[in-house]
Amino acid sequence: MLSGKKVLMIIAHENFRDEELNVPFKQFLGEGIDVTVASTEKGEAKGMFGSTFNVQYSVDEVNEADFDGVVFVGGMGTPSVRANERAVEIAKNSAHHKVLSAICWAPTILAKAGVIKGKKVTVWLGDDPEYGMKTSKVMENAGAVFVNKEVVTDGNLITGNGPNAAEKFADAVMEKLSE
Repeated sequence: MLSGKKVLMIIAHENFRDEELNVPFKQFLGEGIDVTVASTEKGEAKGMFGSTFNVQYSVDEVNEADFDGVVFVGGMGTPSVRANERAVEIAKNSAHHKVLSAICWAPTILAKAGVIKGKKVTVWLGDDPEYGMKTSKVMENAGAVFVNKEVVTDGNLITGNGPNAAEKFADAVMEKLSE
């Protein structure tokens, strides 16, 4: 059991990837982890496939120092989180003292925060309209080594490549939290 551990999950208010929130969230709770979900705004957040989550905290109201781990959830809403200065600041502040993780498109948030240089990472392989290039290239341009795997752990940094990796991603986060 990982009771006593605290994890902050950050989701887009619109179009987070349902499985990437729901699967790790349930796994974390099942291991006794205290989970807080935050977004760019409070209220009902909507997933890409219809699930909803009543978000109690905006990213402006949480202090990453209160958590053992931070998880950025992906999905089509990722650019809205990436555009939020506080969300990027949370990633930056968590890079060296926390278990920092991101799944699907969300590793590009870590790239924007400048925390993946020299690290092995994975990411959902697709086009990133904001940067005008493939997501793997976004990661490489940020100084990371892209690895085409479901889940990649490098030190305290954990990345997953999409919804099919949600369970393995959550397992990797919990394994790192237990160290």
